[in-house]
Amino acid sequence: MIQVDHDANVHHIQMRNGENKVNLAFLDALNAALDEVEAAAEGPAAVLLSGEGKFFSSGLDLEFLMGASENDRARFGPRMMRTMRRLILFPTPVVAALNGHAFAAGAFIALACDFRVQREDRGWFCISEVDVGVPIGEPMMGLLRAKVPAASAREAALTGKRYPGPEARAAGFVDDVASEEKLVPTARALAATLATKERGIFRSIKAELYHEIAERFRIAAGD
Repeated sequence: MIQVDHDANVHHIQMRNGENKVNLAFLDALNAALDEVEAAAEGPAAVLLSGEGKFFSSGLDLEFLMGASENDRARFGPRMMRTMRRLILFPTPVVAALNGHAFAAGAFIALACDFRVQREDRGWFCISEVDVGVPIGEPMMGLLRAKVPAASAREAALTGKRYPGPEARAAGFVDDVASEEKLVPTARALAATLATKERGIFRSIKAELYHEIAERFRIAAGD
């Protein structure tokens, strides 16, 4: 479901489960990958997070949620909030390479990363909840408002617009775009540059920069 490759200072977490729909198994696998990186990342380090093929992540697994037991549904919400908070505050830089579509919860996972590079020729960045009838909770909305300009947040949340790479960069959702061939190398190069930052200082600045967002996710998780 998720593969981790360690290459010098860059730890590549690749989501490899088709649409990479977010359910309990996905969250467990992602957290296991983050555990592996934390255990291996001594000294300079950064994370590169990507999907595979057409999708970065298509968002929540609604089929799972509709068919899940009451216990699993009760577990899912807090688990999702804790995972988002963990990504936001992860102790190394995190760069997302958006190889394909990033919809809804998949787009928010990308926003939880420190930087984003999107494929320029195919794939959309889309806050699609308004079109699929799913509300955006306060922590996620806070993340959206904190990471992108206000006008872009309003347009994305209220219209469900699908942003191709160049438009996503112009709107402030991603930091760079690249061709399919250059996407991962571009994101990896950025991650490698960030990996050289003094980790304690980077982590401290990140914690202060994202404090309010992270606190919202902590409260929503019931911690």
